[in-house]
Amino acid sequence: MKVIVAGAGYAGTLAANRLAKKAPGAEITVVNPRPDFVERVRLHQRLAGTGRASTPLAEMLRDGIRTRQAAVEKIGDGCVILDGGETLDFDYLVLAVGSTLSPLPGTVPVGTWEGAEQARETLAALPAGGAVTVVGAGPTGIETAAEVAHARPGLTVRLVGRGFAAGLSEKARRRVRTGLERLNVTVLDDVVTEVRDAGEGAAEVRLESGGRIASDLVLWAVIGGVPDLAARSGLEVDERGRALVDEYLRSAGDPRIVVAGDCAAVPGSRMSCQTAEPQGVHAADTVARMIQGRPLKPYSVDYVATCISLGRRDGVIQPSHRDDSPRRRFLAGRAAAVTKEGVVRSARFSARTGIGATGLPGSK
Repeated sequence: MKVIVAGAGYAGTLAANRLAKKAPGAEITVVNPRPDFVERVRLHQRLAGTGRASTPLAEMLRDGIRTRQAAVEKIGDGCVILDGGETLDFDYLVLAVGSTLSPLPGTVPVGTWEGAEQARETLAALPAGGAVTVVGAGPTGIETAAEVAHARPGLTVRLVGRGFAAGLSEKARRRVRTGLERLNVTVLDDVVTEVRDAGEGAAEVRLESGGRIASDLVLWAVIGGVPDLAARSGLEVDERGRALVDEYLRSAGDPRIVVAGDCAAVPGSRMSCQTAEPQGVHAADTVARMIQGRPLKPYSVDYVATCISLGRRDGVIQPSHRDDSPRRRFLAGRAAAVTKEGVVRSARFSARTGIGATGLPGSK
């Protein structure tokens, strides 16, 4: 049996490694545009110069799993067409191409390897007294602003966005805000409408309220959507372009295709590695069961917590109910930072071994 895994993020890498154990006779090929596994939840550390965020796929995948460095241009009837024109046949396909960013012109996206590298180089060249603006008040924006402020205390760091830490309880949100204030991060409840070139590498950030901010680097930390691969391949998609799936994570239009991660339209799920890894597990198990002719099992969403780091020595962990709604209590401070680091390491370990997800999320 030929199985192609499109995408080597958390969902795809874990699915490939798990399937190699569950269906040892399958011929598995991972197709990914980069030769590396990128820990997206560490990209804010990469750009701030406080950590690494990539590992060669050769070190992440089990022996016997093949790799092709390419992007899938289109999914056909039992085949995928690569961006170089080559066609690969499959009996089953795991679609795990993740999410995309749609940065405002003049900003640098922090959720991609290329964007993080560009931001890292620019940030390293900024002198003391420079200004950095982070757009997006979700976990990625919060972690990015905190990491930059922690690594470069001589810079002015602002975080701009609506819905600050929206997934947390009110007390946990206040604690996150306090942690940012300790790092001298200014939080603005506003919307960035335009970024204009102010000359000599500087920018003018224009706000919906009418305000204007001078900045030397503007970082975009808002998830835009998903690749249009499923839509342009003729698969059934929702209004956001995510592939519609049945209760087993199989494509609504083609049961040979199993979808996992950000590009899967699973009711009640959100974009995070906590979502990606359990779905990667289930995708692998579904494919293995189909290969072996065994009954399929339905997938169910089950969230445990949201973790936010605030530099290297502080953080907030918000336990949640299964439906992802926040519980009353939360953990903060150094203990939360240590726990978050453990969760991120565990997520990488799960992807490498295929043994299953940790149940706690890193940010995305």
